[in-house]
Amino acid sequence: MSSMILIVGLGNPGKKLQKTRHNLGFQAVDEFKRKNNLPDFRLKKKLNSLITEGKFDNRKVILAKPQTFMNNSGFAVKSLIHFYKIKPQNVVVIHDDIDLPLGKIKIVKNRGSAGHKGVESIIGALRTKDFVRFRLGIQPKNGKPKKVENFVLQNFSKKEEKIIKKILKTGREALEIMIREGLEKAMIQYNR
Repeated sequence: MSSMILIVGLGNPGKKLQKTRHNLGFQAVDEFKRKNNLPDFRLKKKLNSLITEGKFDNRKVILAKPQTFMNNSGFAVKSLIHFYKIKPQNVVVIHDDIDLPLGKIKIVKNRGSAGHKGVESIIGALRTKDFVRFRLGIQPKNGKPKKVENFVLQNFSKKEEKIIKKILKTGREALEIMIREGLEKAMIQYNR
């Protein structure tokens, strides 16, 4: 991995959608920022993203929250990699995942979008799947809901929020291990 890493949390902009399941990626980068004392996010208009940057383990880390709405995330990510001159291999995308049970985390690389519109948009814009993804599970106990689009735009229930706190912490720890010790190590430790 290069000395610079771009971590993109996926979500939808706006107060109203802040706490929805689809904004788990935003929450994950917020958690990383908070724990590692990075500066506040600032809007970079030409990159269509909220950005903060800092150092972690002597590597430059850029955190981004695209403000394009989920289905056009690729538009923002493409601008980001051009602006920072970073290879897709050094990009980590964090997103909610309806195919994984709530509270599960799975780290993948070079995989298809499995129907996630944000990821699909990024693969389309970058013309490659060769980036890292942190998939954070949001599937309820009784399986995948019939109307996924509605489900992901609802807020987490109180009970789910406890589990979400844990997954955000686990996600952050996995990210830190990945930056410090490499992707393989993080995958071995967290893909269970």
